[in-house]
Amino acid sequence: MLEIEHMYGGYGSECVLEDVSLTVKKGELFGILGPNGSGKTTLLKMISGILPYQRGNVTLNGHSLKSYSPKSLAKMMAILSQHTSEAFSYTVKETVSLGRYAHQKGFFKEWSSEDEEVVQSVMNWTGVADMQHQSIQFLSGGERQRVFLAQALAQEPEILLLDEPTNHLDLSYQKELFDLIKRWTHEQGLTVISIFHDLNLSGLYCDRLLLLENGKVISCDIPDEVLRQERIEVVYHTKIARQPHPKVPAPQIMLLPEMNESVVVPECITEECVKVLDDIVVLRAPAALRTMSSGVIGAGTGWHKTFVNRHVDRNYNCSDHRKEMADFLRENGFEPSETVGMMTAVNVQDVVYRLYEEDGWSVLFVVTAGVGNAVDVSNSYSSSYPIRQGTINSWIFVNGELTEEAFIQAIMTATEAKVKVMHELEIKDPQTGTLATGTSTDSILIAASQTGKHFEFAGSIAPLGKLIGKGIYECTREAIGKSSKRRAMLG
Repeated sequence: MLEIEHMYGGYGSECVLEDVSLTVKKGELFGILGPNGSGKTTLLKMISGILPYQRGNVTLNGHSLKSYSPKSLAKMMAILSQHTSEAFSYTVKETVSLGRYAHQKGFFKEWSSEDEEVVQSVMNWTGVADMQHQSIQFLSGGERQRVFLAQALAQEPEILLLDEPTNHLDLSYQKELFDLIKRWTHEQGLTVISIFHDLNLSGLYCDRLLLLENGKVISCDIPDEVLRQERIEVVYHTKIARQPHPKVPAPQIMLLPEMNESVVVPECITEECVKVLDDIVVLRAPAALRTMSSGVIGAGTGWHKTFVNRHVDRNYNCSDHRKEMADFLRENGFEPSETVGMMTAVNVQDVVYRLYEEDGWSVLFVVTAGVGNAVDVSNSYSSSYPIRQGTINSWIFVNGELTEEAFIQAIMTATEAKVKVMHELEIKDPQTGTLATGTSTDSILIAASQTGKHFEFAGSIAPLGKLIGKGIYECTREAIGKSSKRRAMLG
């Protein structure tokens, strides 16, 4: 639909853009990225015809951009800019109606039934029809931007150009605006070209991205390719971390602040951090730890400072165990958002916790373990088990920095060590009579200070993996022994 070949241009004798080539397809939402001064706005002005390019070729639907008159180009393209104020006290409808100018004919520009139909249609579609008789000056920033979007769409353009349209809008309005625009590309085949400062927003909504630096094309591809960590760090001259979006297949960029050298490195997690009370085991970390867990509270990945393993009766039953656990934490002075909380049927007095130290790094293990509801996972499909709270809860605190890969491998290694204990002790699934691999709802936590020694791997033969295997094996075996002894004493 739009093709740019080896385009050069700028202001006067200054060449801002050099050898820019790209193609934008019909119905595509195409994003333009780059740091300040990279040429984003200059490129948009050249595409719109506002600023003539010096060399190269720009074609729109197979015809040179220079062959279009201003009015014919206005029928093809509409521009939505960063509107922060409106000088005239127009109503919403009057503002939207200005978008029909390019389609009106004759000296007196008579208003037609078609004009009215289009204006009412785009106002309904953008959600501003109910306020069409209100003055635009009394609308919020997000409402105004929807009005200006309706005005642009009233032109019935084939291409919509956006110059940072969400600037000065809060999060809800940003999402609302791009949800509307994305729908229009799907339902009406509208082609959208937009400048973005927000890399995450561009990754969420765009089909393809163009990354500029100093007027040159660095990359033009799908978001996952353009928003590579090493590329963004070089172009924007800053440290970032890239993570997948938790709900949609899109990359998300996070800034990494420079740490002040005067900041004290957090204290190591040791046995002194653990407190065993009547019905809970508590560990309070001196600083927030990066976590991956299957806790009732704090499941998944996150940052947490407090860790609670709570004893509950074997017959514990609650319709909303997460809410009940959160209420329990608050009642006992713990903030749920900062806490990983687990439940266990094991008496917490039988907990085993031990620090394992190596040269310059260490790992603390905290384990509660009982085998009253043992399960052989390989045969569980053919059996019916009551849903009970976990009895083997394993906490692993690493005084070091782990990669995402190491977090996952640490869970695998710890699980293998736990299964080894179950098999050596010949603990069997009472329903199948086969060797058990765990209990029905075991939980695990991996937490790391993310300071100190760096661990890329935690598999069974990596240094960290070896220590995790040893620690989980020994602590789990001892914890099962303590729990079994207590059960035997109670008859």
